[in-house]
Amino acid sequence: MMIQQLNNTAPEVSQQIYQVFQSSYKIEAVLIGVENFPPLSRTVEHIQESTTEFYGFIVDGELAGVIEISLNESSAQDISNTTLEIESLTVSPLFFKQGIASRLIEFVLQNKAFEYAIVETAAVNQPAIKLYEKHGFKVFKQFTPAHGIEKVALQRG
Repeated sequence: MMIQQLNNTAPEVSQQIYQVFQSSYKIEAVLIGVENFPPLSRTVEHIQESTTEFYGFIVDGELAGVIEISLNESSAQDISNTTLEIESLTVSPLFFKQGIASRLIEFVLQNKAFEYAIVETAAVNQPAIKLYEKHGFKVFKQFTPAHGIEKVALQRG
């Protein structure tokens, strides 16, 4: 078992990321009770073209989980801040309940320099909210984007 950065521009790697996304997000869509779940519309090409960073949890040569992050610089009044945004976190259903999501979160929190970390999830996705709270995140905003799925934003830092 190991965590490594994934080359999402490589066709075979982007296909593996896509498969984990699809299998995991189909279950999340059922959990939150929606048929039209925006993450399921991501294509292999979108993953290949993404400028975010992807890290994979590998078990016996198989991609078991993926965390996608971006680091964004902002400055206000001569203070520069780096925000770590967790864009997606998925675990293949074959590997649920093995602590993989926690290990991926810990990995990016320990290996990236940032002032704040932010993540968004569906407001009804209690397992995800509890997971992030376990890692020191706190809900700071609740909102409903154009797609209509009520969300919460959590922050740490």
